[in-house]
Amino acid sequence: MIEKLFPDLYVKSIYELPLEMLQNKGIKVLVFDIDNTISPYDVAEPDEETLELFQYFRKKGFKICLLSNNNKKRVSLFNRRLKAAAVYKAGKPGAKKLIEAIGKMGFSPKEAAVIGDQVFTDVLCGHNAGAIAIYSEPMCERDQLVTKVKRPMDRFVMGIYKRRNGIWK
Repeated sequence: MIEKLFPDLYVKSIYELPLEMLQNKGIKVLVFDIDNTISPYDVAEPDEETLELFQYFRKKGFKICLLSNNNKKRVSLFNRRLKAAAVYKAGKPGAKKLIEAIGKMGFSPKEAAVIGDQVFTDVLCGHNAGAIAIYSEPMCERDQLVTKVKRPMDRFVMGIYKRRNGIWK
């Protein structure tokens, strides 16, 4: 069971995504969690650096999708300038809305990578859909209460993963 919680790939941040390797694996869609993956949960809109990064992803040929368990208002405001496909109240770790979103974009889950900072939502959702699951370290210590409660278990699972794979902070 714990193996399903391990990501297929680990990065310290979304700025370290191995885009060429992902393209070589047939990945065409990058599906991002928002809160603490792209931006702190309490920041309403992406900054200029983030907007440039997402333009770079597009320039490299990737389609972009946001997948969040957060509400419509949060996701819509954050996506206003990003202009990506976006899913709110995604029901992660369930994969139904993820699979639907990827399908609407004209792709299959095998052509997608799900990138997020939580094992029990993002990584598990990616695996449940049949996509590549990429764990990105949380970008800050601030978390919503529900995430703070789950974070110690994420650290525990990722500690095992990092020891097995020789990865140390």
